[in-house]
Amino acid sequence: MNSQHSWDVSPAEARAIQAELASLVRTDVQLPKWDYLAAADVSFDRGGTVLSAAVVVVRAKTFEVVERIGVAEPMRFPYVPGLLSFREIPGLLKAFDRLTRTPDLVLCDGQGIAHPRKMGIASHLGLLLGIPTVGCAKSRLFGTFDEPGPLRGDRSNLNAAGEVVGSVLRTRGRVKPLFISPGHLCDLSSAVDLVMETTTRYRLPVPIRMAHDFVNEVRRALKEGRPIPD
Repeated sequence: MNSQHSWDVSPAEARAIQAELASLVRTDVQLPKWDYLAAADVSFDRGGTVLSAAVVVVRAKTFEVVERIGVAEPMRFPYVPGLLSFREIPGLLKAFDRLTRTPDLVLCDGQGIAHPRKMGIASHLGLLLGIPTVGCAKSRLFGTFDEPGPLRGDRSNLNAAGEVVGSVLRTRGRVKPLFISPGHLCDLSSAVDLVMETTTRYRLPVPIRMAHDFVNEVRRALKEGRPIPD
């Protein structure tokens, strides 16, 4: 099937779409050298009907923000574990459509192939955009692992069904690890390298922190009836 699909689907149809799309995901490609990286995040109020989506594009090495886009999108899909991309990606696609610069890579606050159907938000979004994507999640959704060592850079494999689907990575000494997995057009080794390259003083990569802060600015502006910030 084509990677483009309808968003007006039932949960059962969404799972079938995920299963079909998973065969198109490539996780055998080393990430290219990059000049511009986009980080994507979403936010919404519990019980609300509108989702805020944000994309922040930064420059390599300096993390200078070169562009950021925030949008509001009606939530059309219910909360179903394992199907969050059907709830969140329509708003992110709208934000990416408004970018004036196409990023070289995308870093997502969420899972890549570390997902029951190997179709977390990073894999799903990467297929739709045709851009290399990496999943960087704060918690485990799927798979088993041994706790990595306590120091920055220590890691262990995230395993599922006899396969390594991700890496449990300590990005800061003696803090909780992150769960890294390839999204699309990316292998695990270079996904880990990207996260380490973009993480400095804090647990989360700098671009993801920027996207998280910005999407919450967008959500607060919408809640207070103010214009979405630039």
